[in-house]
Amino acid sequence: MKKEIKYEEAVRQLETIVKQMEDGDLDIDSMSKELKTAQQLIKLCKDKLTKTDKEIKAILQQEE
Repeated sequence: MKKEIKYEEAVRQLETIVKQMEDGDLDIDSMSKELKTAQQLIKLCKDKLTKTDKEIKAILQQEE
């Protein structure tokens, strides 16, 4: 997985993985690999959201 991936791309990849799992398109080996990828993507999204939240709060506090 690329190190610098945009939030929107990470979400698209997660949606693809979920769809494949729901549709039963993954064998057991692929499912394990995709689940690990999904975990990394979820962490990336969470980190980006947390960082953005902190930045927004800092900007809003500067205006007060």
